[in-house]
Amino acid sequence: MQITLLTFNVIKVFSLAALASAFAILWCPLLTHFLYKHKLWKKSARQKAISGEDAVVFNGLHKEKEIGTPRMGGLLIWLTVVFIAFLFFILSLIFPNTWIAQFNFFSRGQTWLPIFTLVVASFVGLVDDALVVRGQGKYVGGGLSFKKRFLLVTLIGLIGSIWFYQKLGWDVIFIPFVGDVSIGLLYIPLFITVTVACWSGGIIDGLDGLAGGTFASIFGALTIISFSLGKIDLASFCAVITGTLFAFLWFNIPPARFYMGETGILGLTTVLAVIAFLTDSVYVLPIIAGLLVVEVLSVIIQLLSKKFRKKKIFLSTPIHHHFEAIGWPAYKVTMRTWIVGVVLALIGVAIRLLR
Repeated sequence: MQITLLTFNVIKVFSLAALASAFAILWCPLLTHFLYKHKLWKKSARQKAISGEDAVVFNGLHKEKEIGTPRMGGLLIWLTVVFIAFLFFILSLIFPNTWIAQFNFFSRGQTWLPIFTLVVASFVGLVDDALVVRGQGKYVGGGLSFKKRFLLVTLIGLIGSIWFYQKLGWDVIFIPFVGDVSIGLLYIPLFITVTVACWSGGIIDGLDGLAGGTFASIFGALTIISFSLGKIDLASFCAVITGTLFAFLWFNIPPARFYMGETGILGLTTVLAVIAFLTDSVYVLPIIAGLLVVEVLSVIIQLLSKKFRKKKIFLSTPIHHHFEAIGWPAYKVTMRTWIVGVVLALIGVAIRLLR
């Protein structure tokens, strides 16, 4: 039986996602053992809210869970993705001109930059997590200060923007109802802004399974978009991330065995921005990643209300903590958020494909 190219590409994308998920599940017990053996969790609960006052509501909901549950669960995600990418790259060198070689998705034109971004950003996040569990850093509880993390993410965005603008010669974006528009040097600050905005949405990592399910729907959507554009290697990369996130969820659903931590959040959010530009999907990113937008907006609205109205709008922010505070069980908040995330992802994909 002869397999068409389209059929093979579908098999490639789904098989790599399934393989990544299975591999992550198999080696996760080793990671879990390491995290618990070395007690890689916060040594003290969060004391202050972002606005400076005591985090009374938050501590009433999460104080016990913050201490005793390891961070750095994001290692499961990006180490698995990198391993699968390089495994098939090496196999393609050993077995060239075979079907095995066709499963290689490590390509200069599509996945070099996303993989590089994932590794660098995840490593920065790992440093932050290491400082947190050791109780070192500027703030109570440890970790890099917000300013340092902001500058590092900005630097990552700057490097990516220069690569797109100078190396790839990209300066065109699609604007709804207008079409493709060349924005010249403005491409660089736009790229940086989107990268920082995506990273800001990482505050969704606050409940068991919440971040994992949210990012699974986002990267699943990007898999479909990449595939529709004929970027099969990029689609495979997104599918591998999605498959690994399913494995992460296996261990992160209540009660979570570990948290994603900054090493997972920083890597996923920054590579999300890169893929959005690679697929010219920036204009639908606020829809596909709508949950991240809502989380950030809830914090901004809360801060503005406290500053100008001297009172809260939400009991606690980000908004998923507000729903907890009004009496929703954590599992209900998480699962309803998953549903909203999937619907938003489908809407974003539909709009992008209509183009």
